[in-house]
Amino acid sequence: MHHLWLIPFFPLAGFLVNGLFGKRLSKGAVGMVAIGSVVLSFLWALKALFGLAPLETAHVERYFTWIQSGSLVIPYELAVDRLTAIMLMVVTGIGSLIHIYATGYMHEEEGFYRFFAYLNLFMFFMLTLVLANNYLLLFVGWEGVGLCSYLLIGFYFLKHSASTAGNKAFIVNRIGDAGYSVAIFLIFLTFGTLDFPKVMEAAKALPVEASAGILTAICLLLLVGATGKSAQVPLYVWLPDAMEGPTPVSALIHAATMVTAGVYMVTRSAALFLHAPIAMETVAWIGLATAVMAATIGITQYDIKKVYAYSTVSQLGYMFLALGVGAFSAGIWHVVTHAFFKALLFLGAGSVIHALHHEQDMRHMGGLRKKIPITFAVLTCAWLAISGVPFTSGWYSKEAILGAVHHHSPLMYWIGVGTAAVTAFYVSRSMFMTFWGEYKGHAHPHESPPVMWLPLAALAVLSLAGGALFNVPHILEPMFPQGHGEHDFMLEVIGSGAGLLGIALAYVMYVANPGLPASIASSLGGVYRLVYNKYYVDEAYDAAVVRPIVNGSRTGLWQFADVWLIDGMVNGAGSFARWLGGGLRRLQSGSIRAYAAWVVAGAVIFIIAAGAIAGVQGGLR
Repeated sequence: MHHLWLIPFFPLAGFLVNGLFGKRLSKGAVGMVAIGSVVLSFLWALKALFGLAPLETAHVERYFTWIQSGSLVIPYELAVDRLTAIMLMVVTGIGSLIHIYATGYMHEEEGFYRFFAYLNLFMFFMLTLVLANNYLLLFVGWEGVGLCSYLLIGFYFLKHSASTAGNKAFIVNRIGDAGYSVAIFLIFLTFGTLDFPKVMEAAKALPVEASAGILTAICLLLLVGATGKSAQVPLYVWLPDAMEGPTPVSALIHAATMVTAGVYMVTRSAALFLHAPIAMETVAWIGLATAVMAATIGITQYDIKKVYAYSTVSQLGYMFLALGVGAFSAGIWHVVTHAFFKALLFLGAGSVIHALHHEQDMRHMGGLRKKIPITFAVLTCAWLAISGVPFTSGWYSKEAILGAVHHHSPLMYWIGVGTAAVTAFYVSRSMFMTFWGEYKGHAHPHESPPVMWLPLAALAVLSLAGGALFNVPHILEPMFPQGHGEHDFMLEVIGSGAGLLGIALAYVMYVANPGLPASIASSLGGVYRLVYNKYYVDEAYDAAVVRPIVNGSRTGLWQFADVWLIDGMVNGAGSFARWLGGGLRRLQSGSIRAYAAWVVAGAVIFIIAAGAIAGVQGGLR
């Protein structure tokens, strides 16, 4: 036994300590509990992985029977294989750095202990998701990270936009989770178990579906869940609004960990998807559509966190594109490198925002290279990595994806290359608008404290060298032997050239000729407004879904069902009882003469009625 349960337990203990006693602890003590719990989780995960190396087969630890009903037996089992090991290192390693950063970023905020209690609870659920050995326990972690995302997005709950964003994330994810729930039922009905190893072994024994069948249905329903959690078309709309939460939340939950849960789940279910080609193709096209849509929107945004939010959506689309063409190792490789450079981009943006006293509009920035040089230096590393500059971490995983996509579909490949150029362009745009030119703001910029920039420095090293240090396709070779695509020098030249072209175009438009973007936007007219307004997707949802539900609730459920029908019946019964009681009350006059008259009248009515009944009965005889 390697006591895998301790890996999620440490953050859970941190949550309980800070949640129950944090209000009475100093901020320093709260920070130490929060950071210490995650670092302990990281160290115990390292200890377990070194003890289990080389992990040729999965290591499973069964603790007790969780659910037993008839033939349904769900054990509480945690397991580690090579895929789990990679995710454990990302979640606990990046999580530790972000916790350290957050103690500086959130130091002046009210609810400091509450923030770190939520963050530790998130870590517990994310690690439960990663370590789970069956679909149902994974679903517990899946729902748990959704709950924590809601709590952390709406952390500034007195701010209407924050509480609305939290509600939006919660509701949109419930749509995806409904698909995942139905998939769980179908998996059990089909295979009689929910354990990953047993389901995958049984799936491998089935023929590949030539048309839509039960495996296709299961995979498409799993995909619905993944599109919600990992912000794919059409359920991506919650993630840009999630930037209302504190910046460390954006870095940890909405860049490095939770949003990659859908990628992890699809990869974990690879045997199912490989036997459902229709589902695989659907995954690929949804990923490609998401990458293109989000990347083009990112070109027009001015809020620095929104730019990186749409970048996250776009990069997640790249991951799904890789999974859809069967390059599972390349997709997970991009999960890892994306965790490095995107966490750095968000935390670096937080450093800029901190330096400018909460300013997020890039139009009010500029010229910050000399004012906050450390932040500029580390963000440059993330910029180069996401742009796919050769031999940075992002270059390795991006080229692996594009190589696999080229083998699958040249059309998809060229769209992917174009998206890579757009990605490099809008990230370069954000860098040039923030750090070049003259400072346009009113605050007095100041560099972040060491507790914030030291984690950024560690992430900068990983953003540059992490792709080479963590050769994910090699690590996952026993699990996905053909998952890392082609190695073609010309394809790598094309992919690298696309990134460098995007950087060059951004330099021309935002440094060499700053007036050019406004001129181009004016000439594009309606096309620019369409992209600037995010293709009016939110407005379409509002018109097609939100307003009909709200109006239907008001007229159909409230005014008709509640007010007219239910209240009408209840109030009508009361009114009838009051009317009847009022009439009977008048009979109680207290007058003996009146009572005698009523007795005589009643007797007469009784006699007449009895005579009438007797006459009817005689006629019937």
